Amino acid sequence: MVDKEQIDLTRLPNHIAIIMDGNGRWAKTKGKLRIFGHHNGVLSVRDAVEGACDLNLKYLTLYTFSAENWNRPKLEVMAIMELMVSTIHKEISSFMEKNVRLNAIGDLDKLPEKAHRELLKAIERTSGNTGLVLTLALSYSSRNEIVQAVKNIAQKVQQGELNADDITEEVFSDNLYTHDMPDPELLIRTSGEHRISNYLLWQIAYAELYFTKKLWPDFRKEDLFEAILDYQTRERRFGKTSEQLN
Repeated sequence: MVDKEQIDLTRLPNHIAIIMDGNGRWAKTKGKLRIFGHHNGVLSVRDAVEGACDLNLKYLTLYTFSAENWNRPKLEVMAIMELMVSTIHKEISSFMEKNVRLNAIGDLDKLPEKAHRELLKAIERTSGNTGLVLTLALSYSSRNEIVQAVKNIAQKVQQGELNADDITEEVFSDNLYTHDMPDPELLIRTSGEHRISNYLLWQIAYAELYFTKKLWPDFRKEDLFEAILDYQTRERRFGKTSEQLN
């Protein structure tokens, strides 16, 4: 079992993104409804956040609800939204205690009114915190995000605010949901699946990918530490050779 002492605190990724997969399958193995897995997945979120705070990580982004998830059975979607409202309400005091700033990205206007209201309230309440930035990707689609960025840039060109020749990677990044945070350096996906699932496609261009067979409700901060330890064994070359780095 990996613990904090094994990690080189001088070589931490600034930003970790996680695809929290396997809640439904976990519940099925217990003979329970899928929502039972989502409820237990909240415990894993709490543990991952605690682990991130233990290491003084700067950014943690969690794939909480994709745009495609709206196509799931209505009862499950409603239960997830209710769970999100109650979880945010319960965790707010912990966020304040741990100095965590809550953030959210995605098409948030599609959230039910109560969920949207509670989310914005929690974001405002924690806005002055200076520790970990915990971002929830909600009603999120990376392709939609990229299309929206293109529309924003096209509108600026049309209005004369920007010349087409001045469009750079930096300009494009500035029009994404994540414009105020660094790109993830480590992407973790649970449940044994090896897919990106329309998550932060632009932002993870140079992220290290880490896949674990653990289903999300079984994921604990020690698993986060293990992923970071694996990250620290990798050579990040960004197109250069090993000799150039050395």
